[in-house]
Amino acid sequence: MTRELCLLAVLFCFLSLGPSPSVRGADVPGVIRVKPTEDFEVTGSGTNAAWQKTDWVTIPHRTPGGLPYQSRMKLLYSPKGLYVLYDGTDAVVTSTNKPDFDNLWEEDIFEAFLWPDEKQPIYFEYEISPFAKELPILVPNLGPKFMGWLPWKYEGERKIRKATAVTGGELKSGGAIKGWSAEFCIPFDLLSPLQNMPPKAGTEWRANFYRVDYDQQRETRWTWVPVGPSFHEYQKFGRLIFE
Repeated sequence: MTRELCLLAVLFCFLSLGPSPSVRGADVPGVIRVKPTEDFEVTGSGTNAAWQKTDWVTIPHRTPGGLPYQSRMKLLYSPKGLYVLYDGTDAVVTSTNKPDFDNLWEEDIFEAFLWPDEKQPIYFEYEISPFAKELPILVPNLGPKFMGWLPWKYEGERKIRKATAVTGGELKSGGAIKGWSAEFCIPFDLLSPLQNMPPKAGTEWRANFYRVDYDQQRETRWTWVPVGPSFHEYQKFGRLIFE
């Protein structure tokens, strides 16, 4: 074998191995590398210095002709839970302050879908309204049949810590604002008995992040990784890599 052929063979073997775990996910669409942190209190506006460890991730606008608001998010994780910070521009609080566990998706909302174990079609969905009302559900998705189940013994270390904030106005139904944000920590104890947790350095989850707004009596959607008409197309979710 000539020297040139030997070099080509070595190069082919190297490329066939794919990227190493240390670089996989760096600047790759649909992938977020989640940095570790110590636990901290949430305020609704991301004022804790821990958030300076990581960059904003844009949640793209997905509704043709929809409202031109901007949406973004940040993620961190501690030994106890996953921290999520959302921020979005807005003009009106289109929310009637529905209670916890109600149909929050019918009004302004941020949503997070977490699928820790790809071997099972079961994932966690979390919704939060501008009034910090929440809907935490576990979703068994069995083909065309899926339904959310509310958590049992939702208290103490299993309860999600959450807060919201508005800018440029007052938090009231129909109130004029310039934007709103949501900040929460989903405890890993709550996600039991899902597998592949708690995450540690090198752990990978599938996930997606959404926003829905209903200003001007029309629905506008934002999704981190594109899906079809349903947010529940979990096979299309993006990927989280915990550092």
